Amino acid sequence: MSGSSAVSCSAPCRFAHYFVICGIDTETGLEPDDLAGRNSQEGAGLAVAEEAGENFEQSPLKRTFKSKVLAHYPENVIGNPFDQDAVNMLCMPKGLSFRTQADQRQPQFHSFIITKEDGSRTYGFVHTFYEEVTSPQICSAMQTLYQMHNAEHASDNPPSSSSSSSSYDTSRDTLYVSKALCLITPMPFMHACRRFLSQLHKAVTAATAPPLPLESYIHNILYEVPLPAPGRSLKFHSVYEPIVCQRPGLGELPLADFPLAEAFSLLGVENLVQVFTCTLLEMQILLYSQDYQRLMTVAEGITTLLFPFQWQHVYVPILPASLLHFLDAPVPYLMGLQSKEGTDRSKLELPQEANLCFVDIDNHYIELPEDFPQFPNKTEFIQELSEVLLSFGISANGGAPSRTRNSPGSTPSTPSRECKTVTLWQLEDDGRNGNLAGEELSVLELLQGNTTLERLQALTKRTGVTVAHVDALRAGIKAQRAEGHGGRTVAEEEELRHAKLNVQLREVFASRFTAMFADYEAFVIQSAPDLESWLTNREQMHNFDKASFLSDQPEPYLPFLSHFIETQMFATFIDNKIMSQWEEKEPLLHVFDARIDKARLYNVRAPSLRSSNYQRCSNLKECAQAIEQRLMKINHTAIHPHLLDMKIGQGKYMQGSFPKLQADVLNTGPASNKWSHRMTTTPRKKDRHRQQTEHLNLENDLKEKYMQEARSLGKNIRQPKLSDLSPAVIAQTNWKFVEGLLKECRLKTKRMLVEKMGREAVELGHGEANITGLEENTLIASLCDLLERIWSHGLQVKQGKSALWSHLLHYQAREENLEQQQAESPACHVPERRKSDGSVSMPSLRVYLIQDMRHIQSMSEIKTDVGRARAWIRLSLEKKLLSQHLKQLLSRQTLTKKLYKRYAFLRCEEEKEQFLFHLLSLNAVDYFCFTSVFTTIMIPYRVVIIPIKKLSNAMTTSNPWVCVSGELGDSGIMQIPKNVLEMTFDCQNLGKLTTVQLGHDNAGLLAKWLVDCVMVRNEITGHTYRFPCGRWLGKGVDDGSLERVLIGELVVPSGEEESGRGWRTPPLQRSPTQTRRISITSLPPSLTQIQEAIGEAVNSIIKHFHKPEKERGSLTILLCGENSLVAALEQFFYHGFKSARLFQKTMFVWDFVEKAVAYMESADQMGDLQETTEHLGMSCQSLYRYVSAINSTPRNIGKDGKFQLLVCLGARDRLLPQWLPLLVECPVILQMYEDTALLRDRTPVHALIAVLETLHDFPITLESSLVKGIDL
Repeated sequence: MSGSSAVSCSAPCRFAHYFVICGIDTETGLEPDDLAGRNSQEGAGLAVAEEAGENFEQSPLKRTFKSKVLAHYPENVIGNPFDQDAVNMLCMPKGLSFRTQADQRQPQFHSFIITKEDGSRTYGFVHTFYEEVTSPQICSAMQTLYQMHNAEHASDNPPSSSSSSSSYDTSRDTLYVSKALCLITPMPFMHACRRFLSQLHKAVTAATAPPLPLESYIHNILYEVPLPAPGRSLKFHSVYEPIVCQRPGLGELPLADFPLAEAFSLLGVENLVQVFTCTLLEMQILLYSQDYQRLMTVAEGITTLLFPFQWQHVYVPILPASLLHFLDAPVPYLMGLQSKEGTDRSKLELPQEANLCFVDIDNHYIELPEDFPQFPNKTEFIQELSEVLLSFGISANGGAPSRTRNSPGSTPSTPSRECKTVTLWQLEDDGRNGNLAGEELSVLELLQGNTTLERLQALTKRTGVTVAHVDALRAGIKAQRAEGHGGRTVAEEEELRHAKLNVQLREVFASRFTAMFADYEAFVIQSAPDLESWLTNREQMHNFDKASFLSDQPEPYLPFLSHFIETQMFATFIDNKIMSQWEEKEPLLHVFDARIDKARLYNVRAPSLRSSNYQRCSNLKECAQAIEQRLMKINHTAIHPHLLDMKIGQGKYMQGSFPKLQADVLNTGPASNKWSHRMTTTPRKKDRHRQQTEHLNLENDLKEKYMQEARSLGKNIRQPKLSDLSPAVIAQTNWKFVEGLLKECRLKTKRMLVEKMGREAVELGHGEANITGLEENTLIASLCDLLERIWSHGLQVKQGKSALWSHLLHYQAREENLEQQQAESPACHVPERRKSDGSVSMPSLRVYLIQDMRHIQSMSEIKTDVGRARAWIRLSLEKKLLSQHLKQLLSRQTLTKKLYKRYAFLRCEEEKEQFLFHLLSLNAVDYFCFTSVFTTIMIPYRVVIIPIKKLSNAMTTSNPWVCVSGELGDSGIMQIPKNVLEMTFDCQNLGKLTTVQLGHDNAGLLAKWLVDCVMVRNEITGHTYRFPCGRWLGKGVDDGSLERVLIGELVVPSGEEESGRGWRTPPLQRSPTQTRRISITSLPPSLTQIQEAIGEAVNSIIKHFHKPEKERGSLTILLCGENSLVAALEQFFYHGFKSARLFQKTMFVWDFVEKAVAYMESADQMGDLQETTEHLGMSCQSLYRYVSAINSTPRNIGKDGKFQLLVCLGARDRLLPQWLPLLVECPVILQMYEDTALLRDRTPVHALIAVLETLHDFPITLESSLVKGIDL
C-alpha cells in the first residue's frame, strides 16, 4: 500500500484534502490565550469598553485557552500544503472553551476560507462539540485557577451566593472542553460536509457502535470520493445515510452552496442590496455577529452575487482575535468580526469609518457610508428578488431599515430593544424555517377558503390583470407541501430547495449585469500587438473607453456606473478580457460572454441603448430544473466505505469521546483509483499545452512580476498570513500598505490630471479627452476616500468618524491656543499697512489653513465630520492649496507623533514627501469642485472698482450701483456708497462669475466716470475675477451709456508661476474695451480677418451646445466677450463706416440701425414697401419692434450696448439672417458706408447670412443681466 504517489496524483480531483481534529493538548495542559484575550479588546485602535486584562478578570470557565491541532490526515497534499497555524486559528477562533454539566453544550457548525497569495481559495467546514475532560491534571488545574480567582475577589468584594454558584469543584462537577472536527476541501460543498461531520459525531455519541470503524469513513472521503465532474452529481456514503452533491456545468454560474435565503432573511432584501452595492464600489465592509457561520454565510453570499466580477481585496469572513490589527488596513476589505455577548455597537470604535459599511447581522441593521450612489433600478430589482423569495415561502421583509451616518444625533438603538422586535418578527416570519409572514398567510387562507374570491381572481387573470403576489404565495405553499415526496428525505428536500432558491436569486443578479454591460466589448481598447508588450506597458495603457461607455448609458445609471468602472474588480475584469485574446478565457468571463451572445441571439436587449427600462430575468425555471434533474438522476456513486487493513484492536469504540485515529491507515490512500487516473489525464494535457504556450509567449518571471505588481493596488494583500504573527511580519505587512497607498495616490493624481487637461493630454498620447462633471466628481470623491484611508492608517486612538478632520481639529486647537498666548503677550503688534501711493487694488487674501476650516465649520448644511473633511478637501483643491495645507498640518511633528504609531503612513518621511508632491501636481489644473457642489451656502464677496486715475475722474458725484451675476444666479442691484471704491456683501453662492453690471444715476456736477475695471473676489475660495471696462459712464461722453455689462475673466494669483502652480487651463474671455473699439475704427482689420473672427465666434457657440449640459459654462462670454459674436459683427459693420470724417462727431453702428429703421418706417407709411413680399414685410415689422423695445428700455446702456443687445436678441429669436438683407437694401447705407464696405458687397453678406443660419439649431438663452428691462 504505497500511498504518497497516489495522494499526489489524485489530489486535484479529490472531494476533501484534509481531515483535522483540534482541541486540548493534555500534555501541555492549560495555556491562556493572551492574543485572543487582549486583542479582542484593543487591537489596532479597536476600543471596547473592557480592560485589556479582562481575560484574567473573568472566571476561569469564561477565559480563553490555546487550542492545538491534535491530528490531521494526510500529512501533506501537493499543491495545497497544510497550514497548521491558520487552520487551528480558524477552526477555533476563540480558542478552547470549557463547560460543566450545568451549561449548554449544543454542537456548533461553522465554515471558514483561506485565500492564498495567488487568489485561490480553500474551504474549511468545522463541527465543534463538547467532550468530557478525562485528564485529572486538567481538572485539578481548573480547580486551582478557581481557587486563586475566588481568593483574589474575596479580598475585593464580600462573598456572595453568585460567586459560589459559578465555581468549579472536581468532586461535584463534570468538566467538558470543546473539540473541533474539520474537513478541508477545494470546493465549497457546505451541505455535504456539514452532514458528513454531523453523522461522524453522531456515531461517537450513539449508544451502539457504528457499522465500521471511524477510520473507514474518513479514509473513504479523503481518498475514494472524487469531486463531481462539471454538470454532474455525485452520491457517497457516510456513517448512516448517503449524501448527494452536484456541481454546475461549465456554462452555468459557478458553485455556491451557502444558503442565500439565510443571508436575505438576516438582513432583509433592501439592506442586502445596499451592502451588495457597497461591495461593488469597493468600500470597507465589516460584518458583525456572535455566530461565525452567519458571518461566513453573509460574506460568501455577497461575493457569490458579484458574478461576473470578483472581489480583489482583503477577504477575511472570520477575523481571528489575533488579527484585529487588520481592521487598521487602509485598503478596501470585506471582514467578519465576532461580537461579544452583550457588547453594544456604540462601544465599538473602529479605526476608520468614513468609507465603512457596518453590517450588524444579529440586530438586522446596517450603517452606510455617506453619499454613495444607489444601484440602478433598485426598486424594481428589490421587487423581483422579493417575488423569488415569496415563491419559496420566504418573506422579503427581514431586517431593519438601513442607517446612513449623516447626523451626529442618530445613534444606533440599543440591541436589547432591537432584539425584542427581532424575536417577534422571527415568531411571525422565520425565513430559515420557510414560514410565511402572518399577513401574507392570512391573505392566502382567505383566497383558498372563499369560492367567490377565487372566481374573481380567475376573472382578473383572464382580463390581463397581474396577480403575481398571490401566485408567488401559492407556489411557495405548494413547494413546502411537496417536501418529503419523491423518495427524498426531508433534509435532502431542504437542500434541493436551498439550491433552487440560490440559483434563482443569483440569476436575477447576473441578469442585471448582463443588461448593464451587454455592450462592454465595444469599449474595450485592445491596442497591444502581443501579451508581452501589453504586460510591460500595462500601467500606461488605457484599456477601456470610459467616457464613451458612460455617454451610452441611461441617465439614472450614471452615478453608480461612473464609480463602478473605477474599481479594481472592473479593471481586472477588463484585463481578463484583453488577455483572453492570447490565453484561455477566465471561467467567469467565459460564462458571462456566452450569456451576452445568447441575449443578442434572442434579441433580448431593448433596441434603444439609453433605455432604463427594467428587464426581468427570463430563465429562472430552466436553471432550477437543471439542478433538480442533476439531484434526481445521480451520475456517479463513489466507492462505499469498507474495512481497512488495520491491526487487531485498532478502531476501538468508546461512547461519548472521539477516539484517537490510526495515522498509518489515514495518511496513505489506495494504490490505484480508476477515477483518479481518468479524471487527471485531461487536466494534465491541458497543463502541458498551457505551459508550452506560456513558454512561447512570455517568460515566467515577467508574468509573475505582472501578477504581483502591475494588475492591482490592494491585491498584494488579499489575505493576511495567519501562520506567522511575528512583529517582523506585521511590520512588513504595514510596509506593503504604505507602498500600496503611495502607488494609489500616484495613479489617482495622474488620472485626475490627464482627464482634466483634456486636449493637451490627448496630443501627448494619454488617451481620451473631455472629462465630464460626473467623472470629475467621481475622481474627487475617490481622492477624498484615499486621504481618509491614509489618515486612518496607524492611528493611536480613534476619535470621531473622520481621522483627517480629527487631526485638523487637534491642529486648530493648538494653533488657536498659540494665537491666544501671543495676543496676551506685551509684545507690540505692527498693524497691516496698505500701499501709500493712493492707488486702489484688491487687498491680498491670507493663506491660512485654519481660516479655511472655519469657513467649513460655519456651513450649517454639513452635519458630520466626514462631510466636513470632504468639503475641506474640495475647498483646498479648488484654492490649489491642498498639498500646502497638508504639508503645514504634518509639519507639527509632535502632534503627528502623538496621534500616530511609528509604522503609520504619515510617519514615513520619504513616502510622505512623495505623497505631497503628487498632490502638488494637481495645482496644474483648475477645479471648481467646492463652488459647484455647495450651491446653497452663503458666500462673502468683495468688490473693488478701479477707475482710470490719470484722467482725474477717479470719483463721481453720482450714485453708483453694481450687480454681480454668475452661473447660479445674481446678487441683485446694490448701491455703492459715494466716494467708496471697495465694498463686501454676502450672497448665496453665485457659482463661477460671468458678468458685472455697473452703472450710476448721472447726478451731480461730476457725474462722468471713467472706469478701468471691476474686481470681484469670492472670499472663501479666493477666486478673483477681473471685469475690464476701460470706458466712460455718463451722458454726452463716449456712447452716452450710464451702465455697462462687463464680462469677467479669472485672474491668475500672483506668484503662481514660481510656486509651480502656473500651468493653467485657458482663461475666460473678457468684456470689450475702448481700445478694441479704437482698433476697429482707426485700424480696420482685413476681410479675411473679419470672416475668420465670425467663423470662430459661431463655431465656439456650436461647440458650446455639443458639450454635456453641465459642462457648458457661460454662453454670455461667447456672445458678448472678447472674440465673441457681437465683437465679430461689430468688425463687420464698422468695415467702411464713414463715421466722424463726414459727420464731425463720433458715430456708432447703432446710429445707422436707427436711421435705417426710421427710413423703413416712413417708407412703409408712404406705401413704398407695399410691393415687397409678405416675408420681408414681417421681417421689417420685427426689426421695428425690437429696435423700439431697446430704445424704450428704462436702462441707459449706450449705443454700443444697444447694438450688443440687438445682436443677442436676434441670435436668440433666429432673426439676424432676416434683418441683414433689410439693412443692406436700405438707401441709408449709401450715406453712411464707403463703396468698399463689406455691408455693400453681396458676396460676404450672403456668406454671413449662411453662417448665422447655422445657429438656428440651438436654443440660445440670454442671462437676465443682458435682457433686463426689455419688454417683447
